[in-house]
Amino acid sequence: MMGVGKSTVGKKLAKKLKFKFVDIDGVIEKQEKKTIQEIFKTKGENYFRKVEEKATLKELKRNNLVISLGGGAFMNDNIRKEVKESSLSIWLDIDTNLLIPRLKNIAKRPLLNKENLEQSIKKIYSHRKKTYNESNHKINCSVLKIDEIVEKIINLYENSRN
Repeated sequence: MMGVGKSTVGKKLAKKLKFKFVDIDGVIEKQEKKTIQEIFKTKGENYFRKVEEKATLKELKRNNLVISLGGGAFMNDNIRKEVKESSLSIWLDIDTNLLIPRLKNIAKRPLLNKENLEQSIKKIYSHRKKTYNESNHKINCSVLKIDEIVEKIINLYENSRN
């Protein structure tokens, strides 16, 4: 889910594992030479989702990466199938009430309705949580510090390799 801290956790995790960190939204912005918000505004969500799928599937073929998917990427059947077959997936879950202050002043989230942010966040979360639940693991991040989340993921990763 957007705002949960995927990039922050991912960067720290990659550093500890001595892996490369890849933020799919960043890959797309570099490739398209536009922000995600600009892509949504000028070319629409369907275009963005096609670019997201292509970029994500390409990155998933590489090894020794920590990949931060965009919040909607796992909703894509092809991405989800490839993640399940080739990767260890972690759902960083958080209480939606904690997301509201995090996302309140972020203009770059094109799917959020700024007039009713709380309702918008809860609607997106409700729509996605069943699919997010298909991840290999779920970590409730509501009360954990970043380093605690990273350690949990490292333990899950090391156990998956045994």
